[in-house]
Amino acid sequence: MARTKEFDPDAALQAALELFWRRGYEATSMADLVSHLGIARASIYATFGSKRELYAKALERYSEQHGPDIVVELSQPGPALPAVRAVVRRFADEAAADHERRGCFVTNTAIELAPHDAAMARRVGASWDSIETALTSALIRAKAQGELPAGRDPRALARMLLVLLQGLRVIGRSTDQPGRLADAATQALALFDPAEPATADQP
Repeated sequence: MARTKEFDPDAALQAALELFWRRGYEATSMADLVSHLGIARASIYATFGSKRELYAKALERYSEQHGPDIVVELSQPGPALPAVRAVVRRFADEAAADHERRGCFVTNTAIELAPHDAAMARRVGASWDSIETALTSALIRAKAQGELPAGRDPRALARMLLVLLQGLRVIGRSTDQPGRLADAATQALALFDPAEPATADQP
């Protein structure tokens, strides 16, 4: 009869996620994981595989926990542009309130591992593709509903916002100037404002 595991793999994975999220991949050793998870090294290997495999599972868990939020926010019926604005503001507010300087697990992975790890790069790309698709769909709806100024390209705007959102997370992790984040969000959202009508004083 197989021996019953003496720990909860789900709880252990969540604990690993929290440690990797706080410290990053390279700065987290197997000894750190053994100590933080409270289980033997052999049990970690037997259940999750190598440190890299455990990190990949933690990244997948993070994406499952955090990824759907933005899709749900942007797919609600009714006016679409207020939802887009709310998402941008939320990212700026969360980045400004990140006093632990953890950032976003996906963005952290993009910076630390994706440049030299093709598999991690694909995982990061899938997460960003999901956000871009949700933004594009919302902006297409906004344009169809007359919320978006004529001539604006929903896909190009979505890509601009994706870069902004990731930038907010990076800057938020390394600055104590929330005004910088708020100003960036405000200027980006100004692109969605209707063009000011020309007046007689203007050339």
